[in-house]
Amino acid sequence: MIVLGFESSCDETGIALYDTEKGLLAHALHSQIEMHSEYGGVVPELASRDHIRRALPLTQKVLDQANLSLKDIDGIAYTQGPGLSGALLVGTSIAEALAFTLNIPTIGVHHLEGHLLAPLLEENPPAFPFVALLVSGGHTQLMKVTGIGEYKLLGDTLDDAAGEAFDKTAKLLGLDYPGGPAVAKLAAQGEKGRFKLPRPMLNSGDLNFSFSGLKTAVLTLANNNDSDLQTKADIAYEFQEAVTEILTVKCMSALRETGLDQLIVSGGVGANKRLREQLNFATKRKLCHVHYPRLEFCTDNGAMIGFAGALRLEAMTQNMNNNHSFTVRPRWDLAELQTPSAN
Repeated sequence: MIVLGFESSCDETGIALYDTEKGLLAHALHSQIEMHSEYGGVVPELASRDHIRRALPLTQKVLDQANLSLKDIDGIAYTQGPGLSGALLVGTSIAEALAFTLNIPTIGVHHLEGHLLAPLLEENPPAFPFVALLVSGGHTQLMKVTGIGEYKLLGDTLDDAAGEAFDKTAKLLGLDYPGGPAVAKLAAQGEKGRFKLPRPMLNSGDLNFSFSGLKTAVLTLANNNDSDLQTKADIAYEFQEAVTEILTVKCMSALRETGLDQLIVSGGVGANKRLREQLNFATKRKLCHVHYPRLEFCTDNGAMIGFAGALRLEAMTQNMNNNHSFTVRPRWDLAELQTPSAN
């Protein structure tokens, strides 16, 4: 089965072709970072308009890369939510219109399920069950994953997510959008030991997270110290150390509590080099294994949507969407998902 995947939940337009027999055939992505950086964050209306401009040309691009035509597609998957409602509507309406024309089934994919399953696109994917650290956008969650649609929430953020903390810290330090890469780049110039920031909920006895207080502590440091580049770099270094230590400790606790020995990390913060270093070291010490998606699949992309959609379409024998009516779900709890056979 060849599935065309559409991702348009926020500020990236991602299109991909996934074959359940041959794997990923082609993918293309347009990022709106340059457009939104002028405003210091995503402008929803601009994002929606840009998705309209990019979706069909990118679709043709991946078809050309795979040497296929629209008539070769067996199904279409698209991000149904969560995300910006206008942006979701663009991808959803284009996907459903194409599917109606081609008389093929569609499936709406949960954006976070796409991220969660992205490491399975790699050459040596983990087998179920495993613990998943999902650090994408406004989400920082630990999940026990026993199969497609079988997700048990182990821990969640009580306020800001890790990605939001990176973005807000970047703004406090006068860095450009997006904040994660900017803070990581500056942190590479920082010196260890000059500052000490708190590690909220590090020893809370559960698997939940909190990053709002850490952001406030960064604000206090920034206000009480010089604003030269080295000071900012030292603050960025300590902030990154605090976040990655918290994430690493909680991940290892989740592995211990579940009795599992496989961890997957997905989402934009999963691309952070320091986080990967700490997780690689910690899992190796405990004889566990950690899996990541390739860097280009840490951020939003069409490949993860095409892949997740293909797995679900392949497993479903009924209730496929062939009438092409649709809704989008800007707010959608991952826990509401069911296994494909239960749909």
